[in-house]
Amino acid sequence: PGLVSIAGGKYTTYRVMAADAVDACNDYIPTRVAHSITERVPLLGADGYFALVNQCEHLGQRFNLHPYRIRRLLNRYGSLIDDVLQYADDDPSLLEPLAVAPQYLRVEVVYAVRNEAALHLEDVLARRTRISIEYAHRGVDCAQEVADLMAPALGWSAEDIAYEVDTYRARVEAEIASQREPDDASADALRASAPESRGQILEPVPVPE
Repeated sequence: PGLVSIAGGKYTTYRVMAADAVDACNDYIPTRVAHSITERVPLLGADGYFALVNQCEHLGQRFNLHPYRIRRLLNRYGSLIDDVLQYADDDPSLLEPLAVAPQYLRVEVVYAVRNEAALHLEDVLARRTRISIEYAHRGVDCAQEVADLMAPALGWSAEDIAYEVDTYRARVEAEIASQREPDDASADALRASAPESRGQILEPVPVPE
């Protein structure tokens, strides 16, 4: 009694689920609690979004980007667009698209590391962006370019870069191979055999005596 748990759902419905959970807690709280206001709290980047959409042409001239690019960035980052593009102030080459994933600008990789806590190549290719599912090469063909962009911010050596690229390629190969397996158990075993860039998650969890 008094414990409210919630599980499942997805990104597009998590705020509705959170509101339901908060409201469910009211039954166990002796004092009166107001209903959840999450539906009226703007997400990061939401403030000013529509005004910026109306300024795509102006923003395109300001950042020397096609309005299509600006609209796409606004749809991803909203009013945080300045935070993303500021990294190109000292290096205009960051406004160029990734060579084999041209929907994304090079500056988005830098932003993912510096502002979104991306620590590994897989974080950028499979989580901060959707390159791994939007391109037939699943990010393998741009792994080297992305790793080179991440390296300065994370202090990677040439060996670190090679390790990240090799690990990502091996994981994609295992994923592709797993999809040809006849059953889930075989597929899971193949995926589990792939190297893991985050070694700490493979360490055994100590059990208190």
